[in-house]
Amino acid sequence: MPHSHGGDLLVQVMRDNGVDTAFGVVSVHNLPLVEAVSRELRFVAVRHEAAAVNAADGHARATGGLGVAITSTGTGAGNAAGALVEALTAGSRVLHVTGQIDSPFLGQGRGVIHETKDQLAMLGAVSKHAAAITEPDAAETALRQAVRTALSVPCGPASVEWPIDLQYAPQQVNPALAERGSEPPPVDPEAVRRAAELIRAAERPILWVGGGGTGAGDQVRELAELLDAGVLTSNSGRGAVPEDHELVIGNFAANPAAAPLLADADLLISIGTHFRSNETKHYALELPADHVQIDVDPAAVGRVHPATAGLVGTAEQVLPRLLAELAGTAGAGRGWREEVVRTRAAVRAHLREGIGSYALICDAIRETLPAESVIARDVTIPSSQWGNRLLDIHDPRTNVFPVGGGIGQGLAHGIGAALGAPDAPTLVLAGDGGLSVHLGELATFAQEQPWMVLVVFNDGGYGVLRNMQDRHAGRRSGVDLFTPNFGRLAEALDLPHALVNRAESFAETFTKAVEERGPYLIEVDVTALEPTPSPFVPPVHVPS
Repeated sequence: MPHSHGGDLLVQVMRDNGVDTAFGVVSVHNLPLVEAVSRELRFVAVRHEAAAVNAADGHARATGGLGVAITSTGTGAGNAAGALVEALTAGSRVLHVTGQIDSPFLGQGRGVIHETKDQLAMLGAVSKHAAAITEPDAAETALRQAVRTALSVPCGPASVEWPIDLQYAPQQVNPALAERGSEPPPVDPEAVRRAAELIRAAERPILWVGGGGTGAGDQVRELAELLDAGVLTSNSGRGAVPEDHELVIGNFAANPAAAPLLADADLLISIGTHFRSNETKHYALELPADHVQIDVDPAAVGRVHPATAGLVGTAEQVLPRLLAELAGTAGAGRGWREEVVRTRAAVRAHLREGIGSYALICDAIRETLPAESVIARDVTIPSSQWGNRLLDIHDPRTNVFPVGGGIGQGLAHGIGAALGAPDAPTLVLAGDGGLSVHLGELATFAQEQPWMVLVVFNDGGYGVLRNMQDRHAGRRSGVDLFTPNFGRLAEALDLPHALVNRAESFAETFTKAVEERGPYLIEVDVTALEPTPSPFVPPVHVPS
């Protein structure tokens, strides 16, 4: 039997941490890693390194565990950089293992194939953690430390570069306990008391829940119900409390119909959110002056919106202590609760009026998919206008969206999620422009055969930017694209395909696609549908 090498070590680290799948692109500079994972576990061969990280990211979000991506050195690692930015922005638990040239040639500029200048610095800029394996005996420590760092709150991708000669070096491979993220520091009890005093004095509180609140959904709901507080969310915070709850307003803070509630509120309690620009009207959204902010990152407290009281810690740490301190507190009363419920209905009615017949598509999706289905949405008008708001999310693990705003990542996100959660259908919403960024991943879609429906809204280009140029510039530049014939493309890939050119017929087509229990491509001809009454224009600041 051949001796154990770096590939076997990586397999053992994955097994120890409950990971059975890695995504990647094979290369001469990662061959032993790919061969070992393919032999012992599951290696999903994607077509581009960015897709490898996106798929690992989607897998991590859908499973709540660790995602693993394997790429090559130099251009391969460079290709992965944009997807690492997304994983870093979203706080995804991803282990990215990339190759490196032979260790004796490092730093010499000799032109070794795949060589690049200071790859580790590049990885450090786009990862939470980046490390290099410099000798065989250091490999296990480096891999396990990377896993621990990726799992430590605030989570994020950890990259490890591994010279090819050291990948082949003999390794002692032994099982170990699963890695655990480092414990955050204890919560300041005095800060909890100060926050509780502010909350008890409030008559009209609202919550704003971000991605940092999704791990404490039960406590978030308990706090909202205790205070009769409306629950706003960021895109990342969706599903912390199931969105069919009457107190959940959702990802609608910037909706005009939410403005009266925000104006009436006398306290904001934010939980693990960073008030991103596109969710706060580029920081111009008027929010209550009194603000209790809960965040694990001390630097985040007061960074965007001034905090009257700051609680440093995870939501899982802070909320039980805060709820204990608030025991016996009376809710705001029926008047405020009723205003919250009215606002919940008003923001949805306002948006439905603005999307016209697309409401039929939205309703068909939500009525057909089970609550446990992952809904992965690329950056496209249907996602940005209504998919990120009207498609109710019941569990944060089913909510997958490129938080960093990068186009073209949805298909790989969805493939990774579908392979991680195979017992329910996965949905991917994409535009033709975004899909073309990683068109090759349609081959991965056909190859892996996940239970996943890909819905492509085809408007012949970049619709979001087209609308933006129409409003602000009066002329179009770079937004009208040649689009492939998706029917013939699907046929070439042996993928089932259906074309929808009437919103009324979408429900029947979508139901059929879900019932296939495999890959399915639905193309929606946007040019054949009635235009939305309110064209979607992203809330990006354009100087007048």
